[in-house]
Amino acid sequence: MQSVATRLVVDRENEIRAFVPEEYWSIEALLQTADGGKFSARYYGDANGKAELKNEEQAMHVVNAVTGKPFTVGNIKRGKKKRTAAPPFITSTLQQEASRKLNMTPRRTMSIAQELYEGIELGEYGLTGLITYMRTDSLRLADEATAAAAGFIRGRYGEEYYPGKPRVFKTKGNAQDAHEAIRPSNVQLLPEEIRKYLTPDQFKLYRLIWSRFVACQMADAILDTVSADIVCEGQVFRASGHTVAFPGFTAVYEEGTDDEKKQDSAGKPLPRFDQGDKLTAEKIEPSQHFTQPPARYTEASLIRAMEERGIGRPSTYAPTISTIIDRDYVTKENKALRPTPLGEGVTGLLVDEFKSVADYEFTANMEHELDEVEAGKLNYIQLLHNFYDGFEAALKQAEIDLEGKRIKIQDEVTDVICEKCGRNMVIKSGRFGKFLACPGFPECTNTKPITEDTGAACPVCGAKVVKKKSARGYVYYSCDTYPTCQFMTWDKPLKTKCPNCDSSLFRHTDRDSKEVTDVCLREGCGYKELVKEGLPPEETEKRRKMREARAAKAAERAAAKEAAEKNGETEEKVKKVTKKATTKKSTAKKTLPWMTKTTNKFKKLKDEAVQELTAKQQEQYAKALAKHEAEKAAEKAKKAAEKKAAAKKPAAKKKTTAKESAE
Repeated sequence: MQSVATRLVVDRENEIRAFVPEEYWSIEALLQTADGGKFSARYYGDANGKAELKNEEQAMHVVNAVTGKPFTVGNIKRGKKKRTAAPPFITSTLQQEASRKLNMTPRRTMSIAQELYEGIELGEYGLTGLITYMRTDSLRLADEATAAAAGFIRGRYGEEYYPGKPRVFKTKGNAQDAHEAIRPSNVQLLPEEIRKYLTPDQFKLYRLIWSRFVACQMADAILDTVSADIVCEGQVFRASGHTVAFPGFTAVYEEGTDDEKKQDSAGKPLPRFDQGDKLTAEKIEPSQHFTQPPARYTEASLIRAMEERGIGRPSTYAPTISTIIDRDYVTKENKALRPTPLGEGVTGLLVDEFKSVADYEFTANMEHELDEVEAGKLNYIQLLHNFYDGFEAALKQAEIDLEGKRIKIQDEVTDVICEKCGRNMVIKSGRFGKFLACPGFPECTNTKPITEDTGAACPVCGAKVVKKKSARGYVYYSCDTYPTCQFMTWDKPLKTKCPNCDSSLFRHTDRDSKEVTDVCLREGCGYKELVKEGLPPEETEKRRKMREARAAKAAERAAAKEAAEKNGETEEKVKKVTKKATTKKSTAKKTLPWMTKTTNKFKKLKDEAVQELTAKQQEQYAKALAKHEAEKAAEKAKKAAEKKAAAKKPAAKKKTTAKESAE
């Protein structure tokens, strides 16, 4: 699957390179009605029908013909248009919509969905699973779910917002249909009401799933549409727009799209006018355009392309995309996926030598054949022979064809000049990621990290602040003259200036409270401006303690590793010891927080620790504390009684020691 997914990205890049842009022109007229209403109309054609303006000469011919002339309203078409809600989420559509609306990667989306499915502590509700199973290709909904949605819609929005009967969506023919569509487990658990129990990402994803499910069971939206031809000197301009007559499902949710033009062409309301009305043109503006190549795949559009071709299953989309990015076959620039030289080289080799494996239909056919094996219609031994016999022959032929050859992966040349020999440096990949290297190696061994100018100035020396990546892949910012200037920060540089000292500002996000501020890092300035408020103090303190606990554990593991290395223990032995310690700790975690781990006796907790317990645990702790106090009081009373009884008895005769007897 990774091979085919990479090929999709490579083929799209080749289409973009081969694309030849063509010039075309458009004309926009800003028109005004007699009562002052303004709207825009775009050139459509002439009396013979639609016409295209391919160059400036044709465009200016139309502009000159209509400039200064009156415009008249021609044919007006009014109508109503229905919009139906999108079906509930399946795995692929959830990943696509989360990418568009929440800017989440497929891997992140599935990770958060897993948390919502496994359950969240909701106070008095306890541990509650918020959504149904999230790896599914079925649009089927349970009857009790649609009935609950119907009751909710009628009660919250009104009878007119419910279509009268449950909406049923048809599942694709090649779907496994093992689970129903992704939906909230209880539609009455409103996202806003349980927000305090969820992380920001959990809340966003749950709200998305909840809204889509509710919307899919609501009535259609109804739009009043209008389209008018505006005529001037035989040239036709067209204006169109719409108003919402009934919002329907759009009161809850509207589906996103990857097509920006489609989003922009939604239409605006037009002022009131009738056929034959005279209009005046305030401005007539011609514009030059060029046809655009097909857009690069995003994670959302790549998942849709894979789904349309029958490549993969719901559980494989996210790991497939993560794999081709992690292995540097594909790189992600903003949201667009672009093949690396390595990805293009490997894809070229597979297409040349292993056509069947790199074929788009291969994975889809394999999925179908495996389904046939499961159904008992195909023998799995025969299936393996059908694949491997041809693959083995192709593998042997590839070994013959490539014997003695070395596949050269083309280096990406940059405009950075090597200061030692004057060559243009190239991008290389190493153990810690990409870096700049001189192509004159081994004569010239100059290398340097890849940096990106942020447009900000260093608050220490005034040089450029550049963006860099650490060995672990974390982004940080430092002075371009490092190590001469030692300035370094994790805060993102801004192009705005400090109002006090005119130095560049940096955006700081507090790790615990998530408070966002713009700060000046110049020594002695201290300027600070709040951008976004953080979490409540109690939540901040809870996060701080959790972070410090994780840091303490990490330091403990590092110290154990260092001590073991000093004692001459091997790395494998250190790993085993660490693993055993981790296992013991994870086992100990199962002990209740108010019981000692070794003797399993009660221990009293501090007030702060009690506040961190769940509602159920606090109730259990209160009972255990009362029992402990009662046992303690009983023990104290028993000792007091024994002491009192001992005091009333006559003094016992002193025993004679062996030494005294001897004397």
